[in-house]
Amino acid sequence: MSILSKEEAQVILKKALSFSKADECTVTIGGSEGGNIRYARNAVSTAGDVSTLSLAVSSAFGKRSGVATINEFDDASLEKVVRRAEELAKVSPENPEYMPLLGPQTYQEPVTFKASTAAITSDTRATAVEKSLKVATDAKLEAAGYFENTTDFGAMMNSKGLFGYNQETDVTFSVTVRNKEGTGSGYVSKSYHDTSKLDTLALTKIAAAKANGSVGAKAIEPGKYTVILEPMAVSDLLSTMGYDARSADEGRSYLSKKGGGTRLGEKLFDEKVTIYSDPLHPDLPFSTFTGDGRPHKRTVWVDKGVVKQLAYSPYWAGQKGVAAVPGANRLVMEGGKSSIQEMIRSTEKGILVTRFWYIRFVDPQTMLLTGLTRDGTFYIENGKVTFPIKNFRFNESPVIMLNNVEKMGRPERTENMIVPPLKIRDFTFTSLSDAV
Repeated sequence: MSILSKEEAQVILKKALSFSKADECTVTIGGSEGGNIRYARNAVSTAGDVSTLSLAVSSAFGKRSGVATINEFDDASLEKVVRRAEELAKVSPENPEYMPLLGPQTYQEPVTFKASTAAITSDTRATAVEKSLKVATDAKLEAAGYFENTTDFGAMMNSKGLFGYNQETDVTFSVTVRNKEGTGSGYVSKSYHDTSKLDTLALTKIAAAKANGSVGAKAIEPGKYTVILEPMAVSDLLSTMGYDARSADEGRSYLSKKGGGTRLGEKLFDEKVTIYSDPLHPDLPFSTFTGDGRPHKRTVWVDKGVVKQLAYSPYWAGQKGVAAVPGANRLVMEGGKSSIQEMIRSTEKGILVTRFWYIRFVDPQTMLLTGLTRDGTFYIENGKVTFPIKNFRFNESPVIMLNNVEKMGRPERTENMIVPPLKIRDFTFTSLSDAV
């Protein structure tokens, strides 16, 4: 059994800590159970179940630390892994940024577990994939996809009395649908902690419609265009943005101020932009504690365009004399009430983008990115999608993009973010791509 209850985890963690002779010691244990199906060209290629369980010990003498792991839990094995971590700590160089362990903390009750998701079986996966494959075969298209469900847990305990436990479920589905000539392509990807929200049939129909609709793509000139970004495209770009205080203080970030310091408190984006994270969000929950034991709480990073909070590690918080704030996790961007169809109807000339891929940094200090559109890019004229277009390479900064917001739609989850579709003016495309 790879999923331990809180009580079972406590017993093992306490036993491991009882062997410690270090100045400080942290023991973590985690495991997962789940399964997956992968398919391509309308046929299943692989399927399997996965089960893992392991324990890690971090021992410290002063500012010297060492880590050792094991997947056996009898007393002799636990003592052996503790001794190994201590041996490594004694021969390790000092870490000048080592921080003392936290004592007992109070955590909010997590909402990351759904029994229905944990109950997914191989038959459940097969039925979900069968629905996806039927859409492709009925439409004489070819589908390649992946379905995976996971139940995992994580627990930690240290020599100062801290203890935390979290159990989480997740189900992920993605599929690429193409015509048999390879001239049209569509794609969808979704993740949920609650499997009742996943509809592989409906999602594959969306990808199939994109595949058929993108056949016969025409080339148009690169340049600055009004774009309507579907939620996948929005999350592709926003996932590159961080709120790390240290990189900002050290001049390595778009949040760095010229001459030193950070841009905390400055209005960097359109006032329609609000971004936050919340471990208790009903559609995007996450663990209520961090890997070092700090509590996760609802944090507003951007409020009406103003940068309201930066993330501080314990060390950097100590250097700056502020409270430590865990990093941004599973971000939520507030939206508006416009549908994508309403955005299209309001657009005289523009481009509808399904998603981006192969995104790379050009300049981290301005957040200038480059990448490609993919799996359905369409030209809009006089309020209608008129024809598919060849994919573009873009050069754009999310910072600039979030200053050019004209309309926002209803937020929805795309993998590990919740974001709205956006209508953006003056988005920069620099060249054409022959990729489908």
